[in-house]
Amino acid sequence: MQTGTSITITKMIESLPEPMQELALEHMQQYIADIRDEIKWNDSIGKSQSKLIAAARQARKEITQGKAKPLDTEKL
Repeated sequence: MQTGTSITITKMIESLPEPMQELALEHMQQYIADIRDEIKWNDSIGKSQSKLIAAARQARKEITQGKAKPLDTEKL
């Protein structure tokens, strides 16, 4: 079932010459893929946010206590 939004998008694309319709479709597919990736990323971050906060607090505590050492990038 089409929504008002999908009907509008369809009409906009159909108003273009056929070669441009294909180009518009390719752009829309990439744009939608990007949106899906962003949603997936946001969901992932949202689920791990409390763990990231806890790790940051632990790191800050270790720095304050003098237990942290500077990262030696040469050893990576």
